[in-house]
Amino acid sequence: MSIERQHVAVIGGGIVGLCAAAALRHDGHQVTLIEPAEPGGRQAASFGNGAWLSPASVVPMSMPGLWRKVPFYLMDPLGPLTIRWRALPVLLPWLLRFLYAGATVKRVERTAAALRSLLEGSPERHAALAAQAGVPELIRRSGLLYAYPSREAFEAESLAWRLRRDNGVAWRELDGDALRGMVPALSPRYSLGVLVEAGGHCMDPGGYVLALAHWLVAGGMAWQRAAAIGFTISRGRLESVRTTAGEVRCDRAVIAAGIASKDLALAAGDRVSLESERGYHVVITGLEGVVPVPVMPSDGKMANTPTVAGLRASGQVELATRYAAPDWRRADVLLTQVLSTYDGLPSDIGPDRISTWMGHRPSTPDGLPVIGPAAATPDITYAFGHGHIGLAGAPVTGELVASLVGGRAPGVDLSPYRASRFRRLPSF
Repeated sequence: MSIERQHVAVIGGGIVGLCAAAALRHDGHQVTLIEPAEPGGRQAASFGNGAWLSPASVVPMSMPGLWRKVPFYLMDPLGPLTIRWRALPVLLPWLLRFLYAGATVKRVERTAAALRSLLEGSPERHAALAAQAGVPELIRRSGLLYAYPSREAFEAESLAWRLRRDNGVAWRELDGDALRGMVPALSPRYSLGVLVEAGGHCMDPGGYVLALAHWLVAGGMAWQRAAAIGFTISRGRLESVRTTAGEVRCDRAVIAAGIASKDLALAAGDRVSLESERGYHVVITGLEGVVPVPVMPSDGKMANTPTVAGLRASGQVELATRYAAPDWRRADVLLTQVLSTYDGLPSDIGPDRISTWMGHRPSTPDGLPVIGPAAATPDITYAFGHGHIGLAGAPVTGELVASLVGGRAPGVDLSPYRASRFRRLPSF
């Protein structure tokens, strides 16, 4: 099938936007990136994510029984998931949908199946992109390790692992000796490891995104260093994207602007349920080799990942308004957990060896991104709201965007990702 070459404006220079741009350029389209800041910079979720490329990320945040824990989330500002009281009135519609999405096993099974479609082959797809961008060393495929203090702790997450197994995720169990052989510094309180060998990670998420941007620009992608603020649509057809630096005339547009996508989607005719699921990370330098493969300790619920900058501990879920000040105590929690997870770490790690970050995961309540055409015009395609799977799900999302723009059958059922699913509050 021949593809009509079009001028496509991609709004957003994060990993999803750039994977979409790469797929569109591969199809021969003219692409203009609309992004005001340096791709992969500290302002971006693509800078500070957990760096995991995990086929096991099919498990949504909202799971059966979660509603019982909401009072604790409101009372504990330093728990792995917390909700700021003052944000509750704004967040209430999102929270109702969040609880509804995980209220039954059947619902989370459907979510897991939809996430699988976006995650399959993620490490391999990223390895291919990194090679083309000239940074193959930034993608590692050495597996992902989940560490548990006991088999009982592992079995307490049986539904999550059953969802993974049902969606094609394989793993290998490691007992205490084998676990210590893989990560010698791991505390002896961990007696069981679960190794997902098909997983991978990125050694420098921000640097990888920047390298993709430079590669695409060198290959002919234009870059409008401005923020998108709206659209000019006439008789159901897109004429231009309006930006802070003027209009970008184009045939098609892709909204992949992270947390800023909510307002742009509204301008394109859709009221989507998208909030900032604020995440934190801590990077500690001088710990090379302590964590040879990425580790997720079950009692910390954080990704411990070796990166070029140092050992990155990332996690925490804080629901608050987008412009609320960071609560840096949450970064302290991550640091404390790292120091207790591994033996032999120096107790006097000073601030000169530590850097912290807080960013905005663009999250929908059901854990699924928004992918597909806008209500106002099919000339605008959505590709945002990836929450915890932005890095891992970006290559497939980019391929789906290119299929939609090119008029090809996407090969994936896009109905779970439609924007119209948010038009009504769920009925319990």
